[in-house]
Amino acid sequence: MDKSRLPEPAQTLVPFWLNATTEGAGVDAPEPDDDGSAKSQRQAQVLLVEDNHINQVVALEFLALMGVQARLAKNGLEALSACAETAPDLVLMDIQMPGMDGLECARRIRAQQREGKLPNFPILALTAHALDADVAASLEAGMDEHLTKPLDFVALRTRLQRWLKLPMAN
Repeated sequence: MDKSRLPEPAQTLVPFWLNATTEGAGVDAPEPDDDGSAKSQRQAQVLLVEDNHINQVVALEFLALMGVQARLAKNGLEALSACAETAPDLVLMDIQMPGMDGLECARRIRAQQREGKLPNFPILALTAHALDADVAASLEAGMDEHLTKPLDFVALRTRLQRWLKLPMAN
């Protein structure tokens, strides 16, 4: 394999929506956005909250292959800011991060949703911790599901399909 033809790895990932491959794939509820377009006419938008660069690359690639747009936040504080800026259709939340961890971030998002400051959207825990106590802590913090790392493409797609309308697989 000629390594000179491989692209350089990204040095930093910035928080913006990454366009995926399929146009017109949307989410279940056709609620109008601020610009008047219906959500059903756009791709599902997932906020990935993850501090580890390798996990970021893998998850963002998986999401792109699934035909969704992804936005990256590197910790809980960035996630709160990203949600306030543009509410996602779903959040994939790492649990252990510097600054504000995923459990506290989920609690704060749910509080803002109860106060009417954010619309409701699912939050899926994403962690290497798989003990019953870890799952219980995620659910208690307001997460809707608990996924374990390392990420498995088929398992992630199956879980996301519970919450989002994904494009048909090729």
